[in-house]
Amino acid sequence: MGHMALWRTFAKPLRYAALAAGALPTLAFPQLNLEFLGWCGLVPGILIIRAAPSAREAAVRGWWLGAGFILAAMYWLVPSIGPALLLVAVVFGVLWTGFGVAAWIVLRPPLRPARALAALAVLPGYWVFTEWARSWQGFGGPWDVLGASQWQHPAVLALAAVGGVWLISFALVAANTGIAMLLLARGLAVRMAGAAGVAVALAAGPVAYALSAAVPPVRHVTVALVQPGLTNSKNLRFDASLRLSGRLGASRPGAARPDLIVWGESSVGTDIRREPVLFGRIKRLAADTGAQVLVNQDASLPDGTRSKVALLIGPRGIVGSYTKTRLVPFGEYIPLRGALGWIATVSKAAASNMVPGHGAHLMHATDRMGRPLPLGVLICFESAFPDMSRVDTDLGAQLIVYQTSDSTFQGSWAPAQHAALGAVRAAETGRPVVQAALTGDTAAFDPRGRLLALMTAQQRGVTVVRLGLPPASARTLYDRLGDYVPWAATGIVLIAALAGYQMVRRARGGRVPLERNLRRARSVSVVGASPGTGLPPDNVDQRAPPSPPADR
Repeated sequence: MGHMALWRTFAKPLRYAALAAGALPTLAFPQLNLEFLGWCGLVPGILIIRAAPSAREAAVRGWWLGAGFILAAMYWLVPSIGPALLLVAVVFGVLWTGFGVAAWIVLRPPLRPARALAALAVLPGYWVFTEWARSWQGFGGPWDVLGASQWQHPAVLALAAVGGVWLISFALVAANTGIAMLLLARGLAVRMAGAAGVAVALAAGPVAYALSAAVPPVRHVTVALVQPGLTNSKNLRFDASLRLSGRLGASRPGAARPDLIVWGESSVGTDIRREPVLFGRIKRLAADTGAQVLVNQDASLPDGTRSKVALLIGPRGIVGSYTKTRLVPFGEYIPLRGALGWIATVSKAAASNMVPGHGAHLMHATDRMGRPLPLGVLICFESAFPDMSRVDTDLGAQLIVYQTSDSTFQGSWAPAQHAALGAVRAAETGRPVVQAALTGDTAAFDPRGRLLALMTAQQRGVTVVRLGLPPASARTLYDRLGDYVPWAATGIVLIAALAGYQMVRRARGGRVPLERNLRRARSVSVVGASPGTGLPPDNVDQRAPPSPPADR
């Protein structure tokens, strides 16, 4: 019996179609950047779910849709976690079961205007709730949130300043839902509702962009981002970063005069406090260039622990530090190591767990004129978390700086996807964002998310960019209100779940057919119908033609 049930599970072609449909919207992300698929790539999956014969099958197809999304979006994790990626996809795919049931209920025939309008809120709400749920660090973090696919379009990124990346995701799924309704509907009213949903979703970003004027900068700073390229030796990494930075010396004719020099993640492979020679070379660099140097140390500390630490170094020594707080699952620690530690034996997963820091905080740098330059410094994977850059902004940061390596994922979509997150964080916070990568991609964005500079993984060198700094007191609506969009989405999910529960209760009483679309039935027998409803009275036995049994 167990073998037969397993065979039935995997012998349904439309489930594989749902798996493939889940992969389609991931093509909107870098490196392919087919952004238009963010607006319509979910439509095939919605239609496959809607065609399910029962709510249970719709939930399963939603599960497969989510698993396909995770597999395609994070395929580049295979070198790090090996076959565990399949396990991750199966587990996270469960989050999409609610999306599947919701799509089946609100879009089932006959599609009425009231349910069509509900669909434009319920399906985006379920999707955003799913993204928010998996964004918890213990679940891996918010990588490949659908809204991030629009990183190249400042007019759409304006929604991030209003409600974070979550509001962009909401608009994208609303547009997908509206297109699905246009394909499914037969009545004019439902088609008009679908068309209106698509139009509002498309127009929301440009309207927000037009209504929100850019904050005038109070001053400008020049930042040098150092990308030494792929090096397998910690000594070579350090020497290359130092050599490239040395070209910025004020004594060199025509040399750039930066206010800050930023190195990539793991640019220093030893505890710099125990390496006076290396420490002295960085201090001399700061003295020669007139700019403080932000390095990143990846080394074991005297107590035997290991952390990633950003160090701001001036001519006189260390000015400030920040320890990475959000660690990369499997790359820097293995969740539930007691149960999942075996993954390290079949992949490149972390052999031991790193020690995290204690949260985001300001780093107080100074520019070459001695003026304060409050920085929000974060490391690598932390660019995926909107709450961390928002905390730095609330503390008064005028510039957000990310240090990353990405050397493990060369030749994949990961470096481009990682750099694109900087555009979203810039639009959310209204702050310029820079990312210095050891091996690429290095990038800089203005406060509206517009790309100012980029070095891909095929390049090495120094990118010097001039940035306008907003006032430290400037706040976007998202800065002030926080994650109200995912909270609202959670409320939509709860209301929809309660409504669905009530429908199930009524269905069990024989009044509402829920589990199957009875397309061949001409009428439904309802106990106790009142006169004038067109239904037979209690004492008349008028039976409907045979119909498929309800799959309760």
